[in-house]
Amino acid sequence: MFKGPAVPANQIHDFHPPISPEGLYWVTPVPSTALTFAADDKTSTLQMTNVPIIDQPRWPAIDAETTPAFMDFKLVFKANGESVKYEDPSRQYRFEGFKAAAQLEATIRVPSIDFTFKTDELATSSSDFAVMGTEVNGKYYEAAKA
Repeated sequence: MFKGPAVPANQIHDFHPPISPEGLYWVTPVPSTALTFAADDKTSTLQMTNVPIIDQPRWPAIDAETTPAFMDFKLVFKANGESVKYEDPSRQYRFEGFKAAAQLEATIRVPSIDFTFKTDELATSSSDFAVMGTEVNGKYYEAAKA
């Protein structure tokens, strides 16, 4: 979040999950009940509440202070039927799926400073690019057979 133009000097909040004990950054566990699929398999919804995150306004400064925060969100993907495939065998990467529309609404809370931010409603949210499908990489990658 910025007050004024989006330049580092105007940043007042930066919300993200903390670094996990394994060293993963910007990753959070997702309970199996949080992700649902419509019967037609064209719509998926990821909805979570009270996700522990941190507010770190001076990120990525090494000594940036953090404040505990929480996030509730609902993210909806709707596939449009147009298939996509991205593959790079030299990097052992493949994604196969469909182009989609994505909508998100979220609420961020920083209790210690009595701060709450809420996005616009889901119905008013839109995306410029989204895909839904499957991805394989690294040791799970197997090149397509000719």
